Amino acid sequence: MRRLITAIGLLALALYLIFGAPQVIFTAATVCMGLLCYWEYSALVAGHAIRRPGVYGILAGLLLLLPARALSAAELISGLTVMVVVAFISSLRQPDLRDILPQVACALLGAFYAFAPWRFAAELRHESVHLLFFALALNWAGDTVAYYAGRAFGRHKLAPEVSPKKTWEGAIASVIGSVGFGVLYLGHFLPSLAWWEVALIAAIANVAGQFGDLAESAMKRGAGLKDSGTMLPGHGGMLDRVDSSLFALPVVYVLYFFIETRSA
Repeated sequence: MRRLITAIGLLALALYLIFGAPQVIFTAATVCMGLLCYWEYSALVAGHAIRRPGVYGILAGLLLLLPARALSAAELISGLTVMVVVAFISSLRQPDLRDILPQVACALLGAFYAFAPWRFAAELRHESVHLLFFALALNWAGDTVAYYAGRAFGRHKLAPEVSPKKTWEGAIASVIGSVGFGVLYLGHFLPSLAWWEVALIAAIANVAGQFGDLAESAMKRGAGLKDSGTMLPGHGGMLDRVDSSLFALPVVYVLYFFIETRSA
């Protein structure tokens, strides 16, 4: 029951943020998501016997997330480079010099992993709320189909050392489910895209999302943890719910704008 109540609450909140929230509330939500994901990610890093990535990862992540259309690529790269330099200088105080390289590297990785996808979410929402909903829901739809198909037909393990319950049959069904959902949904709400273009985006983004799920599972197994956190009753942590979306969001963004640019 707790799992169902949590799922309903998360769905209602997601629908409000995507379709109804003012821009300032949506932006605040992306910051909160970035911070929550980074916090749970830092706990996974600590589980790998690496010092938790510190505040510089958060600052770099906010630099990636917040200044929508305000910074040029050169300015963004310059800011991130300065952040890395400052992080290295600050880390020289570590008593064990072997901590410096993994801690700084994990901080920068965490900035891109936990924060950057929500920048793509903001850009997709700016283009169309339906495009953002599609980007988030395609993996939800795929996971639902994969669950039932995997239980009914799953025989061949996909990645037994990382996620023993996942099968190739479920993975293929997940792609089919995402494509079916995408063609029906965007075919109605965004008819400017051809059905095969939607199918292509959905299929590639679904595969990316499945790798996102496997990547988080690998980090958890390496850290000896079952869940990334405990904040969502019956569901584990926030990363456990959005791991697929963290990989799918940038893929949808890149493919959509690539197709739109070529069609212009």
